[in-house]
Amino acid sequence: MGDEEKFDAVVVGAGPAGTAAAITMAKAGLQVALLERGPKPGSKNVMGGILYNHYLEEIVGEEWKQAPLERPIIEERRWLMTSEAAIGLDYKARFDAWFAEQAEKAGAMVVPETVVERLIVKNGRVVGVGTGRGDDLYAEVTIVCEGIGLGAGLLESTVINGKPLRRKLRPDEVAMAVKEIMQLDSGLIEERFNCERGEGCTVECFGDSTMGMAGFMFIYTNRDTLSVGGGALLSDFNRTLRTPNDLMEHFKQHPAVKPLLRGAETVEYLAHLIPEGGYRGIPNVSGPGYLVCGDAAMLSNPVHREGSNLAMESGRLAGETVVHAKEVGDFSERRLAEYRGRLDHSWIMADMKKYDKAVPLLEHNPQLLTKYPSVADRALDEFFRVDGTSKWDKQKKIFKMLRQEGLFKMGWDTFKAVWAMK
Repeated sequence: MGDEEKFDAVVVGAGPAGTAAAITMAKAGLQVALLERGPKPGSKNVMGGILYNHYLEEIVGEEWKQAPLERPIIEERRWLMTSEAAIGLDYKARFDAWFAEQAEKAGAMVVPETVVERLIVKNGRVVGVGTGRGDDLYAEVTIVCEGIGLGAGLLESTVINGKPLRRKLRPDEVAMAVKEIMQLDSGLIEERFNCERGEGCTVECFGDSTMGMAGFMFIYTNRDTLSVGGGALLSDFNRTLRTPNDLMEHFKQHPAVKPLLRGAETVEYLAHLIPEGGYRGIPNVSGPGYLVCGDAAMLSNPVHREGSNLAMESGRLAGETVVHAKEVGDFSERRLAEYRGRLDHSWIMADMKKYDKAVPLLEHNPQLLTKYPSVADRALDEFFRVDGTSKWDKQKKIFKMLRQEGLFKMGWDTFKAVWAMK
């Protein structure tokens, strides 16, 4: 790879966004290079564990059925936790390497172990990338899918017309997520999570599970492993001086969680930054010679724990934008701005707008994650305890407790939370 080589597009990052973009463009016959800093696609990616095949099928068609996926999820469980209880609401990656393989089959050049150190800017336009291999790759369009890239990321360190391509992110716009892959016999998984053979479920936990910080924890069932993890805002970690390891150990020792993990052995530990700036945190996703997708574009929906789906869809839309630019022979900034229009007319921006205030609501109302679950637990314990007290007297006792705890404020805060997340 040398200075003389020019592609239609260079894609930085072989995660869901970058690979989706590469597949879309390569299928249309474009010359595409997909660069990945890890030894193989997926080795540097972290995903909670839920993938919706609808979006995958839009990119690879029926080939999605051959993907190395884990268990189909047939039930979602949501637990609102206090320190000693869990109030339940039940609803009855090897992938990345496979996905990048589909890009290669479509004709993209996949290049692992390649660190992109800078975007090359000439005459106010991104014209390619400089890599740690000492090679410069030039392209009509560079698609940045590097993830958050906090601090020293490509977007924050590249300046055009005196401005960085993305401003520095605040700690309350980024979450630190951690995950452990824990080995456990498949039969035990099905027994403990009440699943049929080959099927799985998710358990998502709020409240005390994050030690009162704005975030959530999860357990996802795989074939013979469990994905156990979660996260909270960086601002909360900074404020409380807690560490991601503190959070994980606290969650794993919870009385409702510990029995589910008994005998499971941790075989992998991962950490990842997740964008949580909402709609208002989205940077310019297109500019002279470049497009931005997935986490790098701050596209994430924490309410529905969606990141990979937004990444794949944004990558597909970016790819379609470049394909159209190639067809008309126009890679101008104005033509590339069609990508933002495609995003604005998709479900991505509709969802980003809908849940824009969800994270700030939890951040500024910690009682939603601490005090109120505790009150609800005490109320339910009182109502269902058989101790010779009539239900009338129990109800009076519960209403008195709720008044003392600020019934009106609790109701109003709960209404705001439901409204922000519905």
